[in-house]
Amino acid sequence: MPTKLLYQEDSYLKEFDAVVTRIEGDEVYLDQTAFHPRPSGGLDADRGVLLLPDGSSVRVVDVVSKGGDVAHVVEDASMLSPGVRVRGVLDWERRYRMMRLHTASHILAAVLYQRYGARVTGGHIAPDMARDDFEIQVEDWKRAIEEAVEETNRIASRCIEVRVYWLPRSEALRIPGIVKLADRLPPEVERLRIVEIPGVDIQADGGPHVRNTCEIGGIRIVKMQSRGKRRKRVYYTLAG
Repeated sequence: MPTKLLYQEDSYLKEFDAVVTRIEGDEVYLDQTAFHPRPSGGLDADRGVLLLPDGSSVRVVDVVSKGGDVAHVVEDASMLSPGVRVRGVLDWERRYRMMRLHTASHILAAVLYQRYGARVTGGHIAPDMARDDFEIQVEDWKRAIEEAVEETNRIASRCIEVRVYWLPRSEALRIPGIVKLADRLPPEVERLRIVEIPGVDIQADGGPHVRNTCEIGGIRIVKMQSRGKRRKRVYYTLAG
């Protein structure tokens, strides 16, 4: 059975119980997890620990998505064995910063898409900084992105509740603007997880988000780069 992804139901789970299903080298597989793996959604992997029944713990140093399963890369897999119950504990500060940046990235993408038809061609979210690449054709593209970031912060300050729900794939793909990644459709699954910021954005997305836009607290640009005639890159971080 594929790993049950608990973070898709509740992004605020800081701890969870699970059973070790198998071990391959330093990779530990669980029946369910709240650890978000890379490269899913362009986010960095979560970090944390697995607590054992005897009180000992094993550090989770990486988490990787592998064909529907989630591999928890640990420092010492010899302490674990299949069938053992563990309690996973996330590095919450790391996760929460990425959640705030992730929701901000949706707002920024929506603003640029609505204003210029800009599509996202790539991106990455780490705890300290996010990067987005946009396919945008406008002469003063730097000013366009600066203004979009200003609008993103105005929208975030409105404290809009972020909705997460599931729709049949065929129904979801009929929603205008549901896919803002250039030349990339969601995976071939029967149901798609939808993240909606009412009145602002709606996207198919499988990653963790904050519940309310006011949790973002604002973002600021770190730097911008031209990566070609149509591809422009912006690095940004949390304002506070």
